[in-house]
Amino acid sequence: MTAEEILNDPRQISGELRLKILGLYHKANAGHIGCSLSCIDLMIAVLFLQKSEEDTFILSKGHAAAALYACLNVTGEITDEELDTFYLDGTSLPAHPAPRQYKGIPFATGSLGHGLPIATGIAHAAKVGGEETYSFALLSDGETNEGTTWEAAHYAIQNQLDNLFMIVDKNGLQGFGPTDKVLGETASVEKWNAIGFETIEVDGHDIIALSLAIDELKTHKNGLPKAIIANTVKGKGVSYMENKLEWHYLPMNKDQYEQATLEVKERYFNELTNA
Repeated sequence: MTAEEILNDPRQISGELRLKILGLYHKANAGHIGCSLSCIDLMIAVLFLQKSEEDTFILSKGHAAAALYACLNVTGEITDEELDTFYLDGTSLPAHPAPRQYKGIPFATGSLGHGLPIATGIAHAAKVGGEETYSFALLSDGETNEGTTWEAAHYAIQNQLDNLFMIVDKNGLQGFGPTDKVLGETASVEKWNAIGFETIEVDGHDIIALSLAIDELKTHKNGLPKAIIANTVKGKGVSYMENKLEWHYLPMNKDQYEQATLEVKERYFNELTNA
């Protein structure tokens, strides 16, 4: 699917990838479904509309690996046969991304707080080398609790890394409850602006708005690293998963899988005006 096709009908690619994600998790009888559905539109905006061949994308919230694998399958980097091995013994596509198998997965992630430091180092190296490239890191909102995230942020500010994009999947839920109840609100525009990022807030399920926001921020060569706080819904597209903490963990049974796929098909393909 080309960028032009996505821009003309972003719901189609969003629906197709949701179906891929659901199929992967059902076959594997695995969890982390809700967090993959919350961030897939963010990945579409970055990987299909913004990222150049020379740019770097780090999925810091590695538990959403299936969403990344589904995207790389669409781009042709992961074959259908490889995708079918998701979660199986000996696979190159484990529950969290493993490095050195695919160009689109340059580093292992999953232990939260690692992705932004890596992306920050890559952005700094590009600056030192005079390269006109961007470094993107996709974080969970719970991940903004991590000390390493804030250390990397201060490093980015100190070194004026305006080629760094931190995109936060703000779905409001982390492993043990609502993010604002665990350690308070650490994924707010106010906090990230206050420490020295150029920060904006967007609808994390509006692919076009996300891409336009990145376009706009790219024009701001002001020495400020960029942060996009993307408001999302955990389990987006499946009614019984939406905003439910348990779908951070649970696998689907046969009936739940069938209901989920039916809802996605109705919502993204057949009943667009009622979605």
